[in-house]
Amino acid sequence: MSNEPPDRRMSEAGGSTWAVLAGPHRLGTRMSHMGRLDDKIAVVTGAGQGIGKAIAEKLATEGATVVVTDVDGASAETTATALPGAVAIRADVTDPQSVQAMVDRVIRHFGRIDILVNNAGWDKASPFVDSEPADWDRAIAVNLYGVLHTCRAVLPMMTERGRGAVVNLGSDAGRVGSSGEAVYSAAKGGVIAFTKSLAREMARHQVRVNCVCPGPTDTALFASFAGPKLREALTRAIPFGRLGQPADIANVVAFLASDEASFVTGQTVSVSGGLTMS
Repeated sequence: MSNEPPDRRMSEAGGSTWAVLAGPHRLGTRMSHMGRLDDKIAVVTGAGQGIGKAIAEKLATEGATVVVTDVDGASAETTATALPGAVAIRADVTDPQSVQAMVDRVIRHFGRIDILVNNAGWDKASPFVDSEPADWDRAIAVNLYGVLHTCRAVLPMMTERGRGAVVNLGSDAGRVGSSGEAVYSAAKGGVIAFTKSLAREMARHQVRVNCVCPGPTDTALFASFAGPKLREALTRAIPFGRLGQPADIANVVAFLASDEASFVTGQTVSVSGGLTMS
């Protein structure tokens, strides 16, 4: 089972326009401590809340300047305001023009993108035979096409510079399947396969591409659909005896984005407390 709730609007709920959200945080001072992502420019999609927000916070703690993107402009603004030097941009990953406009703005402002984290996602759980084609389209548009759109916009610049790191958020649902999430699982499985193929293509340009697959994760959205019985059952099923925390995912993403993972590409990492081990 994935960590997302049945009707998830978490990060990409629609809309095709984008705007840079002004605020004093945009040109804030850099963190003074030395981090493993110092001087890196990182774009994180779906970073307004939940796992995406934790990733943005972790990358900033490690010294990166973070571009917080989300279809929910208010949540992007809230996340970015708390991060020194961060920029908030409203963008819809299902719209290639919106994505390209966001990337163009980042390049004009910072001159480059060193790290791309594709976190934005959407899911609506139901048995496949009861699901609607409109929901299939939405799940594939956000979870799979969203990754394609951002990679297509960012990778030419990374290949020209001969370096860069892409971290895609898959899901254990895409690795082992999840009842009630057949199309979501298919889309996330596509992200995993795309990651591996793209890593092969990008290796000669010294651009690394990896995938992180969360298991059940204790977010407010998870709590909105998982009652006490499901929460208890999942907790018992996880060998470590607890649900994942957004920071657990963020820590792995930060490692894969850093130079410490300079010889790691094309890998799929499950962060599930041992719930899945294959």
